Amino acid sequence: MTNTRSLVRRAALAATAVAAAFVLAACGGDDGSDTGSGSGTQTSASAGAENTAGAHNDQDVSFAQGMIPHHQQAIEMAAMAAEQASSTEVKDLASRIEKAQDPEIKTMTGWLKSWGEDVPSAMPGMDHSAHGGMPGMMDQKDMDELMKASGKDFDTKFLTLMVEHHEGAVEMATTEKEKGQYGPAAKMADDIITAQNAEIEEMNKLLGKD
Repeated sequence: MTNTRSLVRRAALAATAVAAAFVLAACGGDDGSDTGSGSGTQTSASAGAENTAGAHNDQDVSFAQGMIPHHQQAIEMAAMAAEQASSTEVKDLASRIEKAQDPEIKTMTGWLKSWGEDVPSAMPGMDHSAHGGMPGMMDQKDMDELMKASGKDFDTKFLTLMVEHHEGAVEMATTEKEKGQYGPAAKMADDIITAQNAEIEEMNKLLGKD
């Protein structure tokens, strides 16, 4: 009997030990997989947060730093139309340009500040010669001639110069769409392309071009 009880006891202890080993192994496996899963989740969350915040690249910075003075010059040109243009259509167009581009300047300024980048100096008294190499930008001579013009002469000069100016903006916006990374900048670039191409068509009609 003693031998039988001893054997039963040993078998029970062995079974308990095996069961305990399985439980420990299972716990260890759970911890490991949980840690791995948690780690992966944290990594995904971090990546998601970065995407939500809107990662940007050098092209996005260049776009904002270039488009701000580009828009500022367009607004300066448009402001002249209120006093110097003779055509109601030109005055209306100039007003729409101001209303569309001023908020975009404020938005791009906010981007640059949040990125810790330099914001181009604002008007008045902007140095037009400093941005002469930018697509569509007028030099100081062009701006001086426009300032001196009036009536139908102003209308023609304004429309001719603004078509060129808009074409430059479309070129810059197209580059942003192709090479930029920041979602809101790509969206603005798309809006600029759509709006300014439509205005180019409108201005060419006012100039009598097909």
